[in-house]
Amino acid sequence: MSDDKTTHFGYQQVPVEEKASRVRAVFDSVASRYDLMNDLMSLGIHRLWKRHTIELSGVRRGQRVLDLASGTGDLAERFSGIVGAQGLVVMSDINASMLTEGRERMLDRGRVGNLHYALINAEKLPFPSDYFDCVTIGFGLRNVTDKQAALVEMQRVLRPGGRALILEFSHPVSRPLSKAYDLYSFSVLPTLGRLVVNDPESYRYLAESIRMHPDQETLRAMMEAAGFERCDYFNHSGGIVAIHRGYKL
Repeated sequence: MSDDKTTHFGYQQVPVEEKASRVRAVFDSVASRYDLMNDLMSLGIHRLWKRHTIELSGVRRGQRVLDLASGTGDLAERFSGIVGAQGLVVMSDINASMLTEGRERMLDRGRVGNLHYALINAEKLPFPSDYFDCVTIGFGLRNVTDKQAALVEMQRVLRPGGRALILEFSHPVSRPLSKAYDLYSFSVLPTLGRLVVNDPESYRYLAESIRMHPDQETLRAMMEAAGFERCDYFNHSGGIVAIHRGYKL
């Protein structure tokens, strides 16, 4: 974040206080077709990325899980089934439209009882310290205005022995893949956005926000600075996506 209190929104520089509302507008626009677009954009591979995130979480029956930027609840739904009736899963998002879509989806699938819903900002979590066994955020950290503040909060609310998982778009590890990915991101994604949700600009922002997100090593260093230990990451699809993991010891 720069001295004149601006931050990036895609490739644009905007006042810090405006970013959250701009991100909210993006997801208000795409909420109703969010799941369809995920399948189209990734050819369904996002399900494998999320499955690996669940495996790395080590979550067990009876534990408490906080899922930030839940969207329509892919991770939260799976955690709900794992922790059982004695456990707790908090499905949260900063965007009311996305959280509403996710809540309705969970109710339709009979996921009740151990799922709670919270409209919250990841930078200021309204939970006590040392409370959750696991904190996850899937494809949401790049949209947070102050990523370091969010990481510090994630570490704070974890109990000792707990772990955090960050599933996010990252940086391809090879130059040829990077060039192909740029072509796909700045040509195909906006076209899909125009055809499916009549909103190419939101998916142009998606492509830009991915490029502005820290690379794998930088994000690992940020997690360590936030107090996480034994931090590591796992590349998927040649680094297009990475899962970062850190522990609170």
